[in-house]
Amino acid sequence: MSCFNRILLCYDGTREGQHALKDGAILAQDLNAEVHLLSVLNNSAWMQGADITSAVPMDFINESAKSLLDEGLQKLAARGIRAVGHLAIGEPLVQIPFFAKDLNVDLVVVGHRRAHGLARWWGGRNDGLLLDRVTCSVLVTMGAVAEAEVTAAGAAGSGETERSTEHS
Repeated sequence: MSCFNRILLCYDGTREGQHALKDGAILAQDLNAEVHLLSVLNNSAWMQGADITSAVPMDFINESAKSLLDEGLQKLAARGIRAVGHLAIGEPLVQIPFFAKDLNVDLVVVGHRRAHGLARWWGGRNDGLLLDRVTCSVLVTMGAVAEAEVTAAGAAGSGETERSTEHS
């Protein structure tokens, strides 16, 4: 029996979110875990650009968020995973812990945006940390950028080894 029976995958459609979805799906399959997919429509972005977003119909925003959730559910279904989808409007830093507790999950899977130096879901204007707000484990996936760096480092390292061998 696994210690991760119920997993919450957090998906926002970004490259990091897609990587978290893929890694979380693989883990969920290996563990035969119950899967929940959460897409959070971050309303702080609206508040900052309220003048612009007030011209955008709320129905359009809701449909965009729903299509993002559907996209994630379809990707999971393509892997043979039946997941329950959840759509939330608000701050991810508030919504993720709320759903983690409400669904009684054992693990939350989020993506990390390396380019900004902070995890995608970890920091917000209130400077709270996701890890301080949940009572379950958190898996942070590093995504394609980290893989590219490892590949590049490996290629550079193998080139040095070949040169060293040639000079021997």
